[in-house]
Amino acid sequence: MRSFATVVTAFCGLVLSSSSIVSAKSIESKLLPADFKPPQVFKNVNLVRNTNLEKGYARETINVVIENVDKQPQSEYYLSFPSDIFEQIGGLEVRNKKEADKGRFDVEASEVDPFSDVRYFIVHLPEPLAPSSQLTLGISYSLLNSLHPRPAAIKQSDRQFLTYSFSAYVPSAYQTVTQKTKVKFPSANIPDYTTTELKSGADPERQGTTYIYGPYETANVAPGTSYPITVRYEFTKPVITVSLLERDLEVSHWGGNLATEERYWLRNNGSKLLTQFSRVDYTVANYQQSPSTAIKELKYPLKPGSVDPYFTDDIGNVSTSRYRPGLKNREANLEFKPRYPVFGGWNYSFRLGWNNNLSSFLRRTVSNDDSYVLKVPFLEGPKMGEGIQYEKVVVRVILPEGARNVRYEIVEGPTSNGLPSASQIQSSLSTHKTFMDTLGRTALTLTVESLTDEARDSQLVVTYDYAFWDGMRKPITITIGLLSVFAAAWAVANIDVSIKKR
Repeated sequence: MRSFATVVTAFCGLVLSSSSIVSAKSIESKLLPADFKPPQVFKNVNLVRNTNLEKGYARETINVVIENVDKQPQSEYYLSFPSDIFEQIGGLEVRNKKEADKGRFDVEASEVDPFSDVRYFIVHLPEPLAPSSQLTLGISYSLLNSLHPRPAAIKQSDRQFLTYSFSAYVPSAYQTVTQKTKVKFPSANIPDYTTTELKSGADPERQGTTYIYGPYETANVAPGTSYPITVRYEFTKPVITVSLLERDLEVSHWGGNLATEERYWLRNNGSKLLTQFSRVDYTVANYQQSPSTAIKELKYPLKPGSVDPYFTDDIGNVSTSRYRPGLKNREANLEFKPRYPVFGGWNYSFRLGWNNNLSSFLRRTVSNDDSYVLKVPFLEGPKMGEGIQYEKVVVRVILPEGARNVRYEIVEGPTSNGLPSASQIQSSLSTHKTFMDTLGRTALTLTVESLTDEARDSQLVVTYDYAFWDGMRKPITITIGLLSVFAAAWAVANIDVSIKKR
């Protein structure tokens, strides 16, 4: 009977299963020669760079008017960056500044000689730009781990200062006629900054908490010329960095539930403590509501209807948390404090999770009753005024057993969603086995590096096929297994083991 049950179970698995595929672009990069120089087919007529330092990472937005100076239409525009910051760039996107609602342009990373000082992103224009025509590009990206505390170590009650370095001349692969840079600081306390003589009058010019370098007439300045600038400013908040975030979303059709769990490996990149930590000084500072560079609390908004939240770390359950359930269409709020204040250079790892009603995120397609569309946030995470930077994010969507023909896409809006282009998102499909599974559940895994909390508003749409008999696989298997056990028990009970005379 046992062999019969095994055969039946295997037969059911073969009949009810089908191949699963994932539709996604793999990470590709264009290989360029070591001595590559972008063809000078474009000219930057006017360039304005806006650098925002109000959070724990640098955010840059470049608006540039480009002109085709060649005799042929051109469709590839090269963005050049110094090699030492190329890997720190996150959430790069390029749009038509005047028609941002039409979506972003395709951007491709390039590979050159590892010892090269410059690396490139290739922007593919949706339509070739005709000779002598102009186009306004809106380029936005974040620079992770680009802020450095100075001094590197301070006393527990001292104020924290960060430095940021950049070039007064924007590193462009093309000739730039005029350009300027606006730097926005979180406060007016800016004790040190570089001054230049690149123009007549004061440079930079100060307008409140914004410093303006330029405008510069750079028509005669060779592309790639650098003029180093360093600014030092007060930043009284922690520099929150997540080295790794693992985010799991498990879909259950039988339970009508979407279970979310996130695992964080977090650290504070701010100034380290010059002396030992004093709990007394920390309590007094909290009572006086003095600014602190430590991570004391994380505020996590959850979708309406979120229930059963939990917060644990390596030791176990953490009770210093408060959950406020959302009412109707209002967000729920989970406020939790780490087991200890996380000062500069300190690490903290934890996990949290919650449940949602699946009907709020899953819909059947109109054309096919066996096809489903799941729309979930790609990234949620704490919402903090000082911002959060993520070095690596792994999102895993665990679909029901038997899900097949899996496809995904990122929903884009007229503004930045903080994610890179689809070609820079690594995707894979695997099998996740858990309690009482037969063949295992289909798991879609997406891996992205260099993100910021701006990606909190991005949406992930997963489409998959899941027939009625796919859902019946587990009950049928369990039923056959139980019947096999009962049959085996009946057979054993009817075996005559008595001793008889021959």
